[in-house]
Amino acid sequence: MSIAAATTRPGQVLADLLPASRAKDAALVLGGAALTGIAAQIAVPVPGSPVPVTGQTFAALLVGTALGARRGFLSLALYALVGMAGMPWFAQAGSGVAAPSLGYVLGMLLAATVVGALARRGGDRSVLRTAGTMVLGSAIIYAVGVPYLAAATGMSLTQAVAAGLTPFLIGDALKAALAMGALPTAWKLLDR
Repeated sequence: MSIAAATTRPGQVLADLLPASRAKDAALVLGGAALTGIAAQIAVPVPGSPVPVTGQTFAALLVGTALGARRGFLSLALYALVGMAGMPWFAQAGSGVAAPSLGYVLGMLLAATVVGALARRGGDRSVLRTAGTMVLGSAIIYAVGVPYLAAATGMSLTQAVAAGLTPFLIGDALKAALAMGALPTAWKLLDR
């Protein structure tokens, strides 16, 4: 069955429109991890912050939404574990467990799972629902990443918010806008 001939129905994510197989699922999980690793290399340093602006959060949320909770979790778990083991595919070719930004990676793991579950419930089918899904996913990333940043660097929570959340809000709004356009449009095209 081709994607163009696939019938979309509630409870599906975009990846479900491909023919089902274990090989497909493995390829999607590997591809999601690789996409996140590649997007992490799109990094812009933020003055005064050990955390750069990256494409990594957008990729993680997109992977979770497109693949669903289980495959999204597995993709981001693979990304996190391989990066912690030494593969230089965290932001700015970083790796290991000592990075002050590792909390954001762990937050992405949780966020990909949650947005994947929301996508199964239609959280990516309209602009408004996609906005809510992306805002919640971003909030989860910060809820794990900012306290981890504070603990890893010795910053106060207020300092960690100033260095690890506030400078990223405009970029996250732009990433959410991209998702708000891309995901509902993909569904509309597939429903034709």
